[in-house]
Amino acid sequence: MPSLIRLIIVLLFIGGIAYGAMFALTVFVEPKEEEETIRMPMRDFFDNNQ
Repeated sequence: MPSLIRLIIVLLFIGGIAYGAMFALTVFVEPKEEEETIRMPMRDFFDNNQ
């Protein structure tokens, strides 16, 4: 039984670290807004399989 409690505590600790890392990413990282242009050939707009 003590090994089960130890396993649960370790899993909770790892989960807490992951949760803290995700929280830190949302608070400290600001997304950059920039315009993106993607060039596509005109043949991709037409279906020639008719």
